[in-house]
Amino acid sequence: QVQLVESGGGLVQAGGSLRLSCAASGRTFRNYAMGWFRQAPGKEREFVAAISWSGGNTHYADSVKGRFTISRDNAKNTVYLQMNSLKPEDTAVYYCAADPDLHIATTVEGYDYWGQGTQVTVSS
Repeated sequence: QVQLVESGGGLVQAGGSLRLSCAASGRTFRNYAMGWFRQAPGKEREFVAAISWSGGNTHYADSVKGRFTISRDNAKNTVYLQMNSLKPEDTAVYYCAADPDLHIATTVEGYDYWGQGTQVTVSS
């Protein structure tokens, strides 16, 4: 079993930056593709970014491309989401997810393990 714990969320002003972290335990982390999703109140969970197990391939939602960067440090069993130029519409609970596969997925259905989420609030 894989456990995922997100951290780094909080309140930030528009235009500011945050870095989210997701610490994984329980399995060999480097063998998992990882993704970040977010969910605003009353909205469906949506894809934000994903990274392959090796870190060699990444994908981003159009809404965050150029502003967010996903990365991972397998030695630390941690995946990161660097969020720059934050906008009020980025406000959501952010979740990390793990996919026990060598490729990456961009849908909720493509991931088997989920963290409990961390709140990101961007004020205008």
